[in-house]
Amino acid sequence: MTHFLLDACALLAFLNGEPKAQKVLDLLEKARDGKIRLSMSIIQLLEVYYDRVYVVGVDAARIRVEAILSEPITIIETISFSVMYEAGRFKTSYSMSFADSIAAATAKNLAATIVTKDSEMKEAEEAGEFSVLWLT
Repeated sequence: MTHFLLDACALLAFLNGEPKAQKVLDLLEKARDGKIRLSMSIIQLLEVYYDRVYVVGVDAARIRVEAILSEPITIIETISFSVMYEAGRFKTSYSMSFADSIAAATAKNLAATIVTKDSEMKEAEEAGEFSVLWLT
């Protein structure tokens, strides 16, 4: 079964109603139908949460996270040593943030396609490190 990992910016695009987010909605519908697997690292969920806190406040942000948790998205709550080492390599080899390096390493570890609009992923994707479904 095809596996996708949501980057925080993909979920935020969906929550913000951006036109690019139609792909995220399509993936959620496919996951609800059991046609694909969706995952997300807790680090990316944290990024979504603190963004929502800034925008709508703590209480509304918690409600939004609970809504996300009700979707068919597996939240990866721990970081394995293999993901840690891979994230460290990505962080030092490519121009990507700490959180993006964890998302990239998690996607690679799961053999999942990362769903993002974050250009920081481009260089590593072009180097063949992992596959990306671009929100464009």
